[in-house]
Amino acid sequence: MYSRILRLRFPKTEVQKPIVCYLTKDYDLTFNILNAAILPRKEGIMVLELTGSRKNFREGVNYLKSQGIHVENASQEIKRDKSKCTHCGACTAVCPTSALSVQRPEMSVAFEQEKCSICELCVPICPTRAMEIRPLNQAFFE
Repeated sequence: MYSRILRLRFPKTEVQKPIVCYLTKDYDLTFNILNAAILPRKEGIMVLELTGSRKNFREGVNYLKSQGIHVENASQEIKRDKSKCTHCGACTAVCPTSALSVQRPEMSVAFEQEKCSICELCVPICPTRAMEIRPLNQAFFE
């Protein structure tokens, strides 16, 4: 089995189509949607884990690209620089997976990286820039 986390950017002309479902039907791939922001008549962004045989994975990615979808390897992670963090809690308000949360009674911000879906919403909202995107140095297609 081959598995990768991908970031898909759908042009506004494609967001209404069930394109991701065809990955299962036509390419025998399974997917787990980690995060999605898809609105009618606007660009959509989806982070998903795609799993299947290496051959089917490549064919499925080629299909996505043929539909006008920009496909990126999400071989990155979000890290928190604890020395910059002031525990203001701004990041907890935008985190869709609760990877960032306020610990009570201390009122400190905790970051559980294993819950992080790499949506990047915390990066621009952090006033001290304590949240950072770091590459994992993985090849897109090994």
